[in-house]
Amino acid sequence: MKISDILNITNGKLINEPSVQAIEGATVFPSKVDEGDLFIATDRDDIPKAVENGAYAIIFEGKKPDSIEDSEIAWIEVDSVKNASMRLLRYVMLHKQTDIYLLKPHEMSFLKMIAKEKRNLKILPLDWVKSFEAILNGDERLFLSEDRELVEIIDPEYKTLDEYEDGYIINDTLFRTTFRMGEFVYQDKELAPFHLEHLLKVVHLCKEYQIPYSIDRVRYTKHFLPIFIDGNLSSVSRGSSYKVAIFCDNLEDIKRAKEYAKEQTKWTKSIVLTPPKTKIEGVDKPIWFESVQEARDILRKSHFNYAFIYSLDRDMLNEIKNDKSIFEII
Repeated sequence: MKISDILNITNGKLINEPSVQAIEGATVFPSKVDEGDLFIATDRDDIPKAVENGAYAIIFEGKKPDSIEDSEIAWIEVDSVKNASMRLLRYVMLHKQTDIYLLKPHEMSFLKMIAKEKRNLKILPLDWVKSFEAILNGDERLFLSEDRELVEIIDPEYKTLDEYEDGYIINDTLFRTTFRMGEFVYQDKELAPFHLEHLLKVVHLCKEYQIPYSIDRVRYTKHFLPIFIDGNLSSVSRGSSYKVAIFCDNLEDIKRAKEYAKEQTKWTKSIVLTPPKTKIEGVDKPIWFESVQEARDILRKSHFNYAFIYSLDRDMLNEIKNDKSIFEII
């Protein structure tokens, strides 16, 4: 890429008159700089190492470092290294024909579950610098993240999962679903019925990008985890207890599960445990807890069939059996 093109893309200013006119590659990590590369200095202290490794051009923010005297290097000053990096990245993505998707938490969990190979996709790190490097120098066509802020700075025209694979529910309970997808029927899967829509979107994505997948891998996600318990708050096998502790990290699942329980199983009694002052649409009187121990005491003393527990981990229970079909969660 020509230095003049880099200036136009990043809105940079060339502060010297170097002999170099083009670069071979680019990176944000000084250890990965090869001779002829552009180095994007997210940390000014990394510049000497990048120069030592043969950088032909440096993008930096603020004044040119006093310790650098090599006038043959193209010194490109920008107002914001982060913004300049994103402009350069969008240019590269356009030419590489890559796509970036913002996924919902359940969608990401199901993708990690069912994808048998991940050669054509990359789940982006939360750190924008690492994500920048992954897209800039990666071979993948598809990039995914749950972090809206990250995705928006990389590409404001990001995609979301809006199309579904054909499928429908045949039979369901709150914790198990039998459904049809294409020509196949999947019996009694560990899947809340209102999560099937997320799975159908993920399957459509896999087909669109030719990602091998297996529905047989479907199980509860970490965002909605039901565990059958006894009176001592120890986990027991399904069907051996009428009590279920349902651990949720989102309020939407609690709302939808309570609505389902009310419509389908009118005999059940549900309680909702949340930290103080948590408000959930459709829940008039959640039970607030100040500590894990208080939440345990509430479960021991309360009469319930379903206890929806918001913001606590399943480790609050006395025993967790090593049942990988349930507890090895993505």
